[in-house]
Parts: sequence; structure tokens; C-alpha cells
Amino acid sequence: MLEALGLSTVNESVYRAMLTHPALDVAGLAAHLDLDPAQVHAALDVLADLALVRPDDTGGTARAVRPQTGLAALLAKVEADIAVRQQQIEAVRAAIADIAVTHEQHEVVLRLEGVDAVRDRLAELARTATTECLSFSPGGAQPADTLHAEAPLNAAALDRGVRIRNVYQDSFRNDPATLAHARRMATLGSESRTVPTLPMRLIIVDRSIALTPIDPREPRLGALELRSPGLVAGLLALFDQVWQQGSPFGEVPGARPGELTPQEKALLQLFADGHTDESAARQLGISARSVQRLMNALTERLQASSRFQAGVEASRRGWI
Repeated sequence: MLEALGLSTVNESVYRAMLTHPALDVAGLAAHLDLDPAQVHAALDVLADLALVRPDDTGGTARAVRPQTGLAALLAKVEADIAVRQQQIEAVRAAIADIAVTHEQHEVVLRLEGVDAVRDRLAELARTATTECLSFSPGGAQPADTLHAEAPLNAAALDRGVRIRNVYQDSFRNDPATLAHARRMATLGSESRTVPTLPMRLIIVDRSIALTPIDPREPRLGALELRSPGLVAGLLALFDQVWQQGSPFGEVPGARPGELTPQEKALLQLFADGHTDESAARQLGISARSVQRLMNALTERLQASSRFQAGVEASRRGWI
């Protein structure tokens, strides 16, 4: 228990025995503790060095110093040493940050290869963020390992007063795990909105650093870390535009009578742009069967006999 103060188990047991049985000599302590007398002598030397025992006033066997005095003095010394060490650690941390800033000032674009490199960098950014974290999370269900990794980092950032705003796709509401994660973060102060489609995965930290996929079609290949003010400003404008169009988390995206829901409007626009059922489903983060069901309902609603006719009628009504 007292190893942090420099006492081994044997040293501590000898000290405790001396406090409890002050009349015991070396032989008595050895017999009481079932130790070799040489062990007791060695322990007494250590205790003397630590000022926990001192010679008896009569010149006889050494006596133990009261713990309120001896141990408290040792603890104070350990605390002072820890304080000095902490100052040294903070100085090293500041030096590392200074070296990193100096290095990164020359790197407008950094390439992070693979998921692990991206996660490590995100963990660093989450720990150093000071004002705001913004993100796009495309697709419906988010990977379980991603949710597990980011939850404690987000919680710590929110606790420091960092504002977190995230945009999901409407389809994420169909995944219980992602939905539960968003609700948990909302209780801690995170803000979320949803839109039918997102252009790519995106993370912006403190309005000065942005991470985008190397290839949006293969996000597991890694990410590009962008620090150019011009590039980051453009991505910030994109985020703000999408954020303004999003439905706040907790509200179900809908439409007034006679109008399209955001998801329906996005689907018609995707077909107008030439997407197939499968590619439209990927863009919306839903299944191809769901795309077919939505399109059939829209075709019937527009009283059209084909998708082409439905597109013409939707355009005539100003829906797309």
C-alpha cells in the first residue's frame, strides 16, 4: 500500500509492527513477523533513511516515528516530485505542439492512409479541438466500430465546451444503433440534422482543418487532411448550406399537403440526373427495394403511367 512512498511490503510490515509493539527488539520483530533478523535489519536501515524510525532517547532499540509526522512528510515529498514532473510533462507537450505546428504549416494537404490512420488523427483532433467540430455522416447505418470509437471522444470534447454539429442522412433513422448514438450525443449537447443525401464524408475542426475521403466511393482507403484556408472556407460554406436545409434531429422530415418530402424530392432529382435504382439507393442510404417503393408511390400520386411521365409532371409542378 505504501510502495509509492518507497516502502516495500517487508519494510511496511516492520514499520507497522514497531508502531503496534514498540517494545519489540530486532529478534522480537523477526519472530513476530516470521522474518529473518537480517531482513529486519535491512528494513530498519530503509526506515531510518526515510526518517520513519529514530534511535530511542535512552539509546536502546530504534523507535517508529508517528505516521502523522513521518508518512505525511514522505507524502508531501512525493507530491512535490509529482508536481515538478507534471510541469516537465506540460513543457514537453507544449514543445511537441510547437514542433507540430511548425511542421504542419508547410503541409497544405496531408494524406492519411487507411482507416486506422484516420481514426488516430481524429482522436488527436478531438483532444485538441477548442471551439467547434462539424461533420457529414453519409449513408444510413454507421459502422459499429466507428460509433464506439467516437463516442468517448465526442463526450470529452462536449465537456470542454466544444460545439459539435453533425449532419446525417434521413435514412439513418432506420438504424437503431446509429439512432441511439445520436440520441446519446444529443443528451450531452451535440446538435444533429438530417438531409436526404450528402455529397461525401466530411469533418471540419475549429474551422481550420478539414478531412475528406481520398476516394468518396472507398472511404476506407483513408482521408486527405486539408489546411489551406481557401479549401477549408469552401467546405465550410458547403456545410453551412446543407445544415440550413436539414431537419433538426427529433423532427421527422415531412412536407405540407401537396408537396414532396425532402427524400422524395431528392429521389426525383436523382432520377432526373440519370441515376439507376441502385445508384439512387446508395445516394439516399436506403435499399433498392425502398427506392422502388417510393417511386411507385410518387408515380401513382402524380397519376403517371411511367417514370418518365412522372418526371415530366413533377417538373411541370415545379417539384424538381
